[in-house]
Amino acid sequence: MAETAQLAVLHPVPRHLGPVTLESLYLAAAAEARIGGDLYEAIHTPHGVRLLIGDVRGKGLLAIQAAAMLLSAFREAAHDAPDLPHLARRLETSMSRHACQYPGVPGSEIAERFITALLAEIPDDEPVVRTVTCGHPPPLLLHSGEVRELQPADPSPPLNLGMLVSDGYHVDLAPFHPGDQILLYTDGVTETRDRSGAFYPLAARIRSWSGETPHQLLAHLHHDLLAYSGGELDDDIAALVARRRLSG
Repeated sequence: MAETAQLAVLHPVPRHLGPVTLESLYLAAAAEARIGGDLYEAIHTPHGVRLLIGDVRGKGLLAIQAAAMLLSAFREAAHDAPDLPHLARRLETSMSRHACQYPGVPGSEIAERFITALLAEIPDDEPVVRTVTCGHPPPLLLHSGEVRELQPADPSPPLNLGMLVSDGYHVDLAPFHPGDQILLYTDGVTETRDRSGAFYPLAARIRSWSGETPHQLLAHLHHDLLAYSGGELDDDIAALVARRRLSG
């Protein structure tokens, strides 16, 4: 039931938005009771293609409810927020209001829920990608067979912890040329373990697939994660790939 509810809040991502080709992946944990609130979305806006990936603290239907709230807020705000810091602030406000609906007893699971999130913006007419990181794993940039982790210069805390943001949200900028790809993912990917307990080495494994299409890349990742874990995923996994199409 929980897996069905989670999939219901994740709309299929369009294959093409503006100058970008997209593909998404969602894998549920082996144990249904551990299904969480992993989420992703992609929208073409007047500012370019805007992407969101996030991971709700906690598991179960309450996490899925928080994920649905954030997706709804993103789908509304992505079109008119003038830049990513404004968009992040809108999402923080929505998350805080959602949490305030459940003041209850101090330590309430809902009131203390937070969401790690990564926002990305790919302009239609400029070969760059802008990102804002809110406590989320850094994306990977795939360029000419190389894989680079886009570490944020000044990361912000997860959503619903916005009181800790003192100087606003910092935007990181990286080149993003035709043929380049960016991979956004939740920590269920990098925290997948093999039978010896070793974590999944995402950057090293994905290098050999960097020239594949987004669909093929995520198909390889899907099968490789299942093989690496012996078919028993301990956490939900979500991933989103965007590739700037070649001109013409």
